[in-house]
Amino acid sequence: MSHPFRKTSVPMADGRELLYFDDTEPWLSGERVRDAVDHRPLAPADETLRGGSQVRFDPLTGDWIAMASHRNDRTLMPPPDQDPLAPTVPGGFPTEIADSSYDVVAFENRFPSFSNRIGGEAGFLDGEDLWPTRPAAGRCEVVCFTSDTHGSFATLPPHRARTVLEAWIDRTEALNATEGVEQVFVFENRGAEIGVTLPHPHGQIYGYPYVTPKTTAMLRRAREHREATGRNLFRDVLDAERRAGHRVVLSTEHFTAYVPAAARWPVEVHLAPHRDVPDLAALTDAERTDLVGAYLDLLGRLDRYYPDDHPMPYIAGWFQAPAHEGRDEFRLHLQVFSVQRGPGKVKFLAGSESAMAAWINDTTPEKVAARLREVSQ
Repeated sequence: MSHPFRKTSVPMADGRELLYFDDTEPWLSGERVRDAVDHRPLAPADETLRGGSQVRFDPLTGDWIAMASHRNDRTLMPPPDQDPLAPTVPGGFPTEIADSSYDVVAFENRFPSFSNRIGGEAGFLDGEDLWPTRPAAGRCEVVCFTSDTHGSFATLPPHRARTVLEAWIDRTEALNATEGVEQVFVFENRGAEIGVTLPHPHGQIYGYPYVTPKTTAMLRRAREHREATGRNLFRDVLDAERRAGHRVVLSTEHFTAYVPAAARWPVEVHLAPHRDVPDLAALTDAERTDLVGAYLDLLGRLDRYYPDDHPMPYIAGWFQAPAHEGRDEFRLHLQVFSVQRGPGKVKFLAGSESAMAAWINDTTPEKVAARLREVSQ
């Protein structure tokens, strides 16, 4: 049986869209409807975002770089009673969610790097054909995992984690079909060490107007591998890791988590399905159920990795096939990694990594995998 939830779309005060994903009563059955009104005196998003962001081409690398100066004024670590992702309680601070309770919500980011509301035309910076520019089209969304102001995805009960997964899938399908979106990226940043600006348990979804540099590089390698061997590179990597075994962290019926042989970060784990699928939306119901258990297990091990009882800061990102290309070559997988290289120690990306993208790891993948197996419950 598929996971039951009710999706409801409501307008926000400035015209952005907010989506409720309810898995509890009385909302699930529709006995009550989401009819709270956002009364904040906000200017229309179409006006505030128009012309606010553009992407510029870097001729030295072939990358598109977003210029989003309006994001410099976004909310930064507000006091607990001004959490913009909490429900709006009577007489309290008016938040992004007008209702007094919710299960899971997704909404358009108020300070997006990419938005189809931006408008504008493509052109050339300073009239030079070296520097093509175009509007930073696309869409950026926030996904709140819970109305609770503390925790993260790792602390969710399985039922709620499954609802978040269904929200990710819903938004992946919708954004893949959105004009101007070339790739959808679902991710969570956790911890001050990562640079999180809002501690409320949440993640984000980016609908990029281009295929990202990292995905472009992986697709190039996958196509070269296909031409040379006739096989899928991502499948071959997963099969090789499973054969070697000593970097495997956990394995379930449908998923395997492993520390990659050439891991860049102090702690880095990839989680991949056993079946070849391009994105989250392609997972079966059984795979989705299995994924929730495997992912929560993995995140729990990360929090037990260091003996300091401090939740590990991490970035967790779902790598999915682009919307319009490479869907046969690319393969869904999660990459989760941390900058924490020891209790109270952070790996800073200094000269070699930041300037030259030449990575140096301070440990070995085999040691990391052994530790993650050791802290299994």
